[in-house]
Amino acid sequence: MLRYILLSAALVLSAGCAAPGDDVPQAALDAITADGLSDGIATLASDAFEGRAPSSPGEEKTVAYLEAQFRTIGLEPGNGDSYFQQVPLVAITANPDMQLSVADESGRSTYAYGDDFMAWTTRIVESVHLDASEMVFVGFGVVAPEYDWNDYAGLDVRGKTVVMLINDPGFGSGDPSLFNGNAMTYYGRWTYKFEEAARQGAAAAFIVHETEPASYPWEVVSGSWSGPQFDLVPEDNNMSRVTAEGWLHIDTARALFQRAGLDFDAEKARARTRAFSPVSLRLTASMDIANTIRRSESRNVIATLPGRTRPDEYVIYMAHWDHFGIDPSLEGDQIYNGAVDNASGTAGLLEIARGFAALPQRPERSVAFLAVTAEEQGLLGGRYYAEYPIIPTAQTAAAINIDGVNLTGPTRDLTVVGYGNSELDRYLTEAAEAQGRVVRPDPEPQKGFFYRSDHFSFAKKGVPALYTDPGIDDVARGEAYGIQMREDYTANRYHKPADEFDPNWDFSGAVQDLRLLLTVGYRVANTDHWPTWNDGTEFKAIREAERPPQP
Repeated sequence: MLRYILLSAALVLSAGCAAPGDDVPQAALDAITADGLSDGIATLASDAFEGRAPSSPGEEKTVAYLEAQFRTIGLEPGNGDSYFQQVPLVAITANPDMQLSVADESGRSTYAYGDDFMAWTTRIVESVHLDASEMVFVGFGVVAPEYDWNDYAGLDVRGKTVVMLINDPGFGSGDPSLFNGNAMTYYGRWTYKFEEAARQGAAAAFIVHETEPASYPWEVVSGSWSGPQFDLVPEDNNMSRVTAEGWLHIDTARALFQRAGLDFDAEKARARTRAFSPVSLRLTASMDIANTIRRSESRNVIATLPGRTRPDEYVIYMAHWDHFGIDPSLEGDQIYNGAVDNASGTAGLLEIARGFAALPQRPERSVAFLAVTAEEQGLLGGRYYAEYPIIPTAQTAAAINIDGVNLTGPTRDLTVVGYGNSELDRYLTEAAEAQGRVVRPDPEPQKGFFYRSDHFSFAKKGVPALYTDPGIDDVARGEAYGIQMREDYTANRYHKPADEFDPNWDFSGAVQDLRLLLTVGYRVANTDHWPTWNDGTEFKAIREAERPPQP
């Protein structure tokens, strides 16, 4: 926390005053309205859009709507004469009739898909088979030389099934010097853990789910990883990935550890120390996964407002338009409407576009508006764009991501996920002060939100990226209310069919935040300065290799 306080003070001192001409014309701010935002969310989150799944009828309606909105606003196509970037995808649907069979000398037990475990394969094949694979507990499954940490040290996991804890060793340790303390590093993300298991040559990999370190309940796991699982299409058809990836319910994990004569909590505590060494569970795992494979193309949607004097330099605003579609296996409501996540961010993207279009004079740099696909499937649309950028990353001054907006009312603060990473915090701090507000770091850094949205694909390519979250200090009801609203959404609506449009939402806080983000992008677009990453961030060297520091 001291680090964040010092960073905050430094940013305030360095922010200074906006340069002359940086004030956003009122017409642009006034173009962002509660009615426009409400209409956009209500449309995108309606049952008619069928949950906006990639490569579905819901996608067709969504991208047609976005193209029509961009045309109406007066923006130009962002990809030559097209508003679309084709994104090749594969959807792999695992047969839910699978079982996990675990055996030892005393016999065999089976575990139920959905209740006890979730599993799938990213290999683009019709079926995979895991046969009597030795199960090994590898702690957090982390290899991090900069932290002098290797959970796989001395272990050959070829042919084995690795079992790992979620998050990283710092979480819950009470030691702020261990990794990043309670703030999740990339080593805590499930994506990293499966990637590392593949690099180590494991046959299969399971992560033990616990609600607090994962930051979401088991229902999110069972809902998010059932049905079609999308991926990009690599040259090797993902054959370099492990045979099977999955999650174990905490009750399942405890039962397996007990069966192995181990105490789960004791092993978890041991895994937080550098003295940890992997331990065999003396169990074998077997499983068959049958797949239905469907190749398809989805679309990113991009529109531009060309700059007045430096049209080859860009500020990019982005949001993901997709959600989980329809799950016919559910009882009752089967549509994942995704109103907050992320119809709200996509509608917010359109409102900011309206603001820029209302400017009496275009900014110096161009501004692009990018709505990406398949975020919910692993940031795929953003990842594809970053790998095959329409606008070269060396010409992209900044990326500003909108993933969920404030729908509970105005706040005295605004949250920056990844606060202290780049100079974009300075732009935001200036603009927030003009609103009489403060910028604060993410109050839940343990949840790793910086690695869970599309700006991360830009950051990995060196582009300074800003990702804000709604504030928590509600003007009318205080911080406790703001925190309560965040927790209520995560527990009851996040990644569930219950995330539906509510006409009783208070849109004024979102309008306040969107006008703030417009101001940040407007000021970046009207300067010849290139925002940089701060010292100590892993992305700074990448940016400087492509765009050397300015004198």
